[in-house]
Amino acid sequence: MMEDNKGVYYGDYLQLDKILDAQFPESEKENVEAHDEMLFIIVHQAYELWFKQILHELGSVTNIMGEPTINDNSPQMQMVVHRLERVVEILKLLVQQVNVIETMTPLDFLDFRDLLRPASGFQSFQFKIIEATLGLKLEHRYGKDFYLTHLRKNDIEKVAKIEKQRSVIELVNEWLERMPYFDDSHFWDEYKAGGKRIGQIHVFWEDFRNIYTKSLVEGEKENLKRFDQLFFNPEFTANRRLSNKANRSALFIMLYRDYPILQLPYRLLNLLLEIDEQMATWRYRHMNMVHRMIGTRVGTGGSSGKDYLKAALDRHYIFKEIAELTSFLIERRKLPSLPQKLERKFRFEH
Repeated sequence: MMEDNKGVYYGDYLQLDKILDAQFPESEKENVEAHDEMLFIIVHQAYELWFKQILHELGSVTNIMGEPTINDNSPQMQMVVHRLERVVEILKLLVQQVNVIETMTPLDFLDFRDLLRPASGFQSFQFKIIEATLGLKLEHRYGKDFYLTHLRKNDIEKVAKIEKQRSVIELVNEWLERMPYFDDSHFWDEYKAGGKRIGQIHVFWEDFRNIYTKSLVEGEKENLKRFDQLFFNPEFTANRRLSNKANRSALFIMLYRDYPILQLPYRLLNLLLEIDEQMATWRYRHMNMVHRMIGTRVGTGGSSGKDYLKAALDRHYIFKEIAELTSFLIERRKLPSLPQKLERKFRFEH
């Protein structure tokens, strides 16, 4: 028999006495038969635990990205990428958990649904902190009036506190703006321009713009106007998440991602898109599950159910400005050749 005073004990370490005794079905309090309420509680408790882990990872990411400088090939950048990869895997798991809760039929849910009012998953303050940490501000939320009236004051204050801090997208913008390769003219001494210079923009971007223009087919001509707005018009990007300079840096990383020094930055950008995609996938699965369970009835929290979730799905993409940049990619074989000084740096050569 193991003595109580020696080392760490499994159940004590995991606080299983608290976790396993944290399920109190409303149906039992009301003496109503509702077998599936236990499943409903445990699935949502599991979600909240995973939300806590996501916030743990994002806290580390924002601390690292908030440093005045960060080397694009440093252990710190490796750590940022690794922890964002973990966030993506957790989000995939959260999508899969919908399969478990969908083993509950609409009639199973109706056994206890009315006992839950006005509680709702909408009131998960942790999920809203995740959104705020990534960069979703109150003014960008769908149904912000509903949001303000259906959360407790202290939960609103928790989210508001996070919104005052620099979000992931804001930190990414600052990181992209620090990209030095176009500010240091000596990298471009040997650059061979593809044509006669006619503008005031950097010679590389002038060449790239010309190549991109030739790649457009009928129906894409408006892309050129968007190109100039996103990359060279400060007034246009003044109220956007990414500045002109940040957009140029992000596109450059996407175009030349095969160089060793740009591989980690590219993975970081791609992971942000993956986070958006997985969160949207979760919202989509949740929306369809709600439609399957309650049809057109009002949610327990008072929302319009499926219609509310669909509108939130359409509005709550956080990194859509990064996704938009893929509109301006061109084939590798058409990319402007970089000067040797820059190529050597990108390949870690002296």
